[in-house]
Amino acid sequence: MAVPEINLGLLIEPDELLAYLDHPQLRIVDLSRSSVYEQLHLAHAYALRPAQLIRQEELATGLLPDQAQLEALIRHLNLSPSHHVVVYDDEGGAWAGRLIWTLHCLGFTQTSLLNGGIHAWLGAGLPTTSEVDTVEPVSHLYPVDTSHAAQYQIQYNELRALIDSQSVQLWDCRTHDEYTGLRLAARRGGHMPGALHFEWSTALNRENHLKLHPFERTQHRLQQLGFRLDQPVIVYCQSHHRSGLAYILARLLDWPVRAYDGAWSEWGNRLDSPVITGEQPF
Repeated sequence: MAVPEINLGLLIEPDELLAYLDHPQLRIVDLSRSSVYEQLHLAHAYALRPAQLIRQEELATGLLPDQAQLEALIRHLNLSPSHHVVVYDDEGGAWAGRLIWTLHCLGFTQTSLLNGGIHAWLGAGLPTTSEVDTVEPVSHLYPVDTSHAAQYQIQYNELRALIDSQSVQLWDCRTHDEYTGLRLAARRGGHMPGALHFEWSTALNRENHLKLHPFERTQHRLQQLGFRLDQPVIVYCQSHHRSGLAYILARLLDWPVRAYDGAWSEWGNRLDSPVITGEQPF
């Protein structure tokens, strides 16, 4: 009997995933805290640590990993070209979004975010386990090719040129105090010229297992703030962790998006970057 194809969108609900839980081509990845994973996780879920998704340099703490790191990531996930990856975490989707963005940078787009992560799965009363599967390595790993990254990532020099020419739309998804410069997380605090502020967690419904608020609500709020969803946007935070969810939100809203993985750690640590402090202009 032929195995049915996996038909899942970028955002899925727990009951949608339940129907595929034992599918041989499903790869579930858990980015929850280690203490949570050890206690409970979805059946067959691979544990992944956030440190496996980032490369650190002197000025930047959340860069896309290099070739060797990415190859190690694919080996760790035991990922073949035929897999479909479902990702979840215990914080509302930021680290999960960061992994999905990373896979997109490699041209791997068969990806889904579990809405609400482990909280929503437990809220739906669905089964978990503390057991860790023993798995056979796949015969053909997904090939690492970073030539796709330019579609999803922007680097400092290109971003700086766009900001200098005032031809870019920027979404700062850090906290209000980071945006205004009250809280310092780099040599300098504040935000990029022209950046609008919408904190990433504002999109989460804390009364509904950290699921996303309805898209209409989030879209309306973004438009109220001055964002144009028909124009490309660059998302950033401190280290492209929180903006992992902003990236997913933009994709769900059919909004052309790239992420600045250098993020504020690079921008704020460089002494030649233009920085604005205080509230956003209206």
